[in-house]
Amino acid sequence: MEKVTERFINYARINTQSDEASKTCPTTKGQLELADRVMEEMRGIGLDDIAVDKNGYVTATLPGNVTSEVPVIGFIAHFDTSPEFTGQGVNPQIVEFEGKDIILNARDNIVLSPEQFPLLKNYTGQPIITTDGTTLLGADDKAGIAEIITAMEFLKKHPEIRHGKIRIGFTPDEEIGRGADHFDVHAFGADFAYTVDGSGIGELEYENFNAAKAKITVNGLNVHPGYAKDKMKNSMLIAMELNNMLPASEIPQHTENYEGFFHLLGITGNVERTTTDYILRDHDRQRFEARKNLLSKTIDHLNLKYGKHTVELEMTDQYYNMKEKVLPVFHIVELALKAIQAAGVTPKTIPIRGGTDGSRLSYMGLPCPNLFGGGHNFHSRYEFIPVRSMGKAVEVIVNIARINASDQKSGAQG
Repeated sequence: MEKVTERFINYARINTQSDEASKTCPTTKGQLELADRVMEEMRGIGLDDIAVDKNGYVTATLPGNVTSEVPVIGFIAHFDTSPEFTGQGVNPQIVEFEGKDIILNARDNIVLSPEQFPLLKNYTGQPIITTDGTTLLGADDKAGIAEIITAMEFLKKHPEIRHGKIRIGFTPDEEIGRGADHFDVHAFGADFAYTVDGSGIGELEYENFNAAKAKITVNGLNVHPGYAKDKMKNSMLIAMELNNMLPASEIPQHTENYEGFFHLLGITGNVERTTTDYILRDHDRQRFEARKNLLSKTIDHLNLKYGKHTVELEMTDQYYNMKEKVLPVFHIVELALKAIQAAGVTPKTIPIRGGTDGSRLSYMGLPCPNLFGGGHNFHSRYEFIPVRSMGKAVEVIVNIARINASDQKSGAQG
């Protein structure tokens, strides 16, 4: 655990926030800085085929040490952290959590409290890594990188643990939806893979949202308010009317588990012109399509009411539920469940209320469930990760490699 903790803390200090406004790949230089450090560590461990392509995607190989034919497994994580909260000057702290409030920053009175975050109570008596209250931590997904590399180092040092060929992939810009944009599935050469990008200990995810984004432009008509009767068309009020026509209960703060939502991300405007940005999410594909259809019909209604082209819609699908691609190869889920149990951890299969690189990779031909990395409260100043959870994530990765080879051997003998 000491090694994975040290790695993570070193990675966390590098600012790797992605930048949606950038057209480069990766979108920020900090991601390349972390890529260089990670490649140096993998060379030190003795991994093979270490490479970085022109887009900042890092890959490497741990050769198998068995003579039988074993499926090639991939483990994948992402370099970047969310642009939603600053990642500049991250100062990780290791705290022995005793069940009471943790003072993250005394000067600014920033407190990580089990009253506000009851999940903390599950880790009473354990060391946890927190921020100093002024930045995010970056466990999403630098913990995944640290855990994968530490697991590979362990396997390299323990050749008595039999395993097949393992491929490693680290991607840029996952947080802004571009992590799989330039991922070469064919060159990666894995039969299946796991992203190590999940949250609490024991979690295993093979279902995620179907996702779309919508940009809505409302074109108004501005005249002097004193003479506006029957002339003015206030685009802001029409945008508000549109939002009020959507189901009031189907928003993020009122939904959980498999429930989908409409989420208003941003609104900018004046009387003449207003733009709004939405995301639409649903696990069920039919409900997802119905959700998109409802938004389109709502806009059609407003155009009938206020005139053609008053409201314009640009809607794009972002990713789909990986479950459709994972179910035909469900043995990869069963393999992960065995590995988690073998680590002495109770598995928790839950749907992702979001997406990962794995959802897109699954549709690109690489089935890719998501393993826990151990962190909580991602993208915020209250982010934390228990040290023990990171150690268990390392153990699960090792177990997947070991059980995969063992199952193949057992099958061949049978």
